[in-house]
Amino acid sequence: MTELQGLIVAAHGRHYLAHADGRTLQCVTRGKKSDVATGDRVRLKTTSADQAVIEEILPRDTLLYRSDQYKSKLLAANVTQLFIVVATEPGFSDDLISRALVAAEAAGIRVHLVLNKTDIAALLPAARERLALYRRLDYPVHEVSAAKDPDGTRSMLQPLMTGQSTILIGQSGMGKSSLIQLLVPDADIAVQEISQRLDSGKHTTTFTRLFELDAHTTVIDSPGFQEFGLYHLTEGMLERAFREFTPALGKCRFYNCHHLAEPGCAVLEAIQAGQIDLERHGLYRQLLHESSQKVY
Repeated sequence: MTELQGLIVAAHGRHYLAHADGRTLQCVTRGKKSDVATGDRVRLKTTSADQAVIEEILPRDTLLYRSDQYKSKLLAANVTQLFIVVATEPGFSDDLISRALVAAEAAGIRVHLVLNKTDIAALLPAARERLALYRRLDYPVHEVSAAKDPDGTRSMLQPLMTGQSTILIGQSGMGKSSLIQLLVPDADIAVQEISQRLDSGKHTTTFTRLFELDAHTTVIDSPGFQEFGLYHLTEGMLERAFREFTPALGKCRFYNCHHLAEPGCAVLEAIQAGQIDLERHGLYRQLLHESSQKVY
């Protein structure tokens, strides 16, 4: 048995793949632990030529995950930025975007919104209008057409990814897979290999996978999902994850203000002044309610 350091490149249940010492190793954790995420740097102990046990998760720089009141779902570790992929069609979820932004802010991860299928000209103005709120909050929005303008799409997004660890998320149908095909050479071959090694057969969209573009650049593809629970965020984490709240924090009349209905609340005053969007405050209210519903 040999001890190695490796990088987790795929996770499916309690089965993992790691790149270590020029090899791809099938890995398991000791016992029933399943707290390893794609992107984790780990200490391994080999048990055969292509198998290993994960002995330790090395310290993480970031961790992106979602949760309901019962359990958490790890998305990726050590990512530096998140690409939220939406499209002119089919319709995208504002709630999913907003929740992903809050999760990224809480984790200290930069966010880019990618609007795909801009070649569908009739639907473009409405999509832009729906994304205007996020532009006003200084989240960059990049307009692309992976199908009609692959070269332009690649030239726009590749420089943003160089030297970064980027995770792409998005609902099914947004064209995230098409973007991965453009941005990751031989992505199909890599996915087939990962799928075979994880024994997940044709269910290639049910696991998160990491592609190493060079020594300093990785891209993580995640399964499409419709909900983004944030039950793990505390009240203090939530208020700091809404970047437009920042100028008002610490200025409320009461030090333990919840920013819901208290007199002298600086956040509520900012809403009245048009500095905070009422829809965003509604999300904060909903997330605050959800965080109180944890089951212990």
